[in-house]
Amino acid sequence: MSSEWKRRIRLFVQRFWQPTSACMTCMPGSWSNVMSLAHWTIAFRTGLLTGLLAVLLTFTLATKLYENRYGNALLVGLLTALGDAYSHASHYSNPYVEHIATGAVSGFLALAASYLFEDRARRIRWIWARIVG
Repeated sequence: MSSEWKRRIRLFVQRFWQPTSACMTCMPGSWSNVMSLAHWTIAFRTGLLTGLLAVLLTFTLATKLYENRYGNALLVGLLTALGDAYSHASHYSNPYVEHIATGAVSGFLALAASYLFEDRARRIRWIWARIVG
């Protein structure tokens, strides 16, 4: 398998967990219904769609946005909002609030992950070494 396809598979996995987590966080009653199959189905659908859109964008010029952590977070947030809007209707009175919130949380997760996991998770290893001693 070529390194380009390995990168695309890695990108899909990353873009799957961030929107799925964001979707579970932003849906009303998500924390009280964490074992609800309906909530997980919507969250997985959002994550799958966002992951597929992210991989499709690697065939365009937008792939350069993935190289910059802020461009990456913006792109992930926008793709998640689109994926969430396609996956289900909003649970709030305003039809766009939930989708925008899900996109914002997903973008934040992407940005936080870029800081925490860069350089083979150097920051996490440093904090762990300080805690453990």
